Amino acid sequence: MATYKYKALTADGKTKRGTIDAGSVESAQDKLKGQGFASVLDVSEEGAFDKDINISFGGKVKAKDLSMFCKQFASILNAGVTIIMALDMLAEQATNAKLQSALRALQVSVEKGSNLADGMRQHPNVFPPILINMVQAGEASGSLETALVRMADHFEKDGRLQAQIKSALTYPIIVCIVAVAVVIVCMVVVIPNFTSMFEDMDMELPFMTRFMIACSDFIKYKWYILIAIVAAIVFAIKFFKKTSTGQYFFAKAAMKVPIIGNLTIKSSAARFARTLSTLMASGIPLIDAVEAVAKVMTNKIIQDKLLDARDQVAKGVPLSKPVKDMGIFPPLLTQMVHVGEETGNLEEMMFKVADFFDEEVEEATKALTSAMEPLIMVFLAGIVGCIVGAVYGPLLSMYENMDNL
Repeated sequence: MATYKYKALTADGKTKRGTIDAGSVESAQDKLKGQGFASVLDVSEEGAFDKDINISFGGKVKAKDLSMFCKQFASILNAGVTIIMALDMLAEQATNAKLQSALRALQVSVEKGSNLADGMRQHPNVFPPILINMVQAGEASGSLETALVRMADHFEKDGRLQAQIKSALTYPIIVCIVAVAVVIVCMVVVIPNFTSMFEDMDMELPFMTRFMIACSDFIKYKWYILIAIVAAIVFAIKFFKKTSTGQYFFAKAAMKVPIIGNLTIKSSAARFARTLSTLMASGIPLIDAVEAVAKVMTNKIIQDKLLDARDQVAKGVPLSKPVKDMGIFPPLLTQMVHVGEETGNLEEMMFKVADFFDEEVEEATKALTSAMEPLIMVFLAGIVGCIVGAVYGPLLSMYENMDNL
């Protein structure tokens, strides 16, 4: 018995690709015709390089792509289309190459008898744990379409949250890049024009001028050393971030830095509330839901504390207590968790809290942007002032000496 790749036409004229187990090419063709295909276009034995390989050079699968995937998947299933056919249709129209490749492999897995959730687990870089858990719960309860609709809404709001944070950081990053470019141009073009004139002056140059000239010469003639230093620093930071100490260091810094820390905490609170609400709405037990929430957190400290909260919940402790003991989330979140537990309506409470913190994140984003603008202006003014002072300081001193003669 071998595995054969096939390409066939369905009764409604659509092309379908997949694999089928058979003893020969003729047997595979007979099986395909027996499955109701109108025409078998191609059948060939699957080679070693075709099996379980998912290589893709497409871009990262974003929350927007996952939201559209879940929304379309739910709509197709509601129309009565089978999961295999739905995956084929979704793969055909997917614009993200990485998602398209994963959907093709997922279709093959389902055709071979695997359930949808297990097939998704083979592609952890495409399908996040929360989606896999929701799909598994939907398959078990027979409400897959409902689970997909909820995940579409979840990814849409999560994507909007990430976009707000990125927009707040884009402006200062661009300004810093422009500032670095301006400094390099001044060091390479402007300062050298004054260097020869300074050499003709029979006077001791100020420290700032001598420092600028030295920096200019270093950038102009030993730029490769500068690039090596920058590359080494970047590599060291990336390596440090992968270590346990580095993860905790940057996680703590993200929560303690003024303004940015407030944005980090509120965005984490929004993600916690929304994810917990989404998981519980699909009937996932609280312990498993808290574990899944911890895995979607990007801050290492918050992640570890939520895993500890899961262990306490498993021992019978109410969720509100470990969440409060974390000392990270705003008091409103811990209070609403407690109220939800008391009323038996934790899911709805978390849904409302998520919407509230979404608005708080938007306000924190605006505050960050407003605070960064004057700081950046002061930063740029300081750089320009140093360069101007280094260039014109000796000239002013020379004119004063000439006036005293």
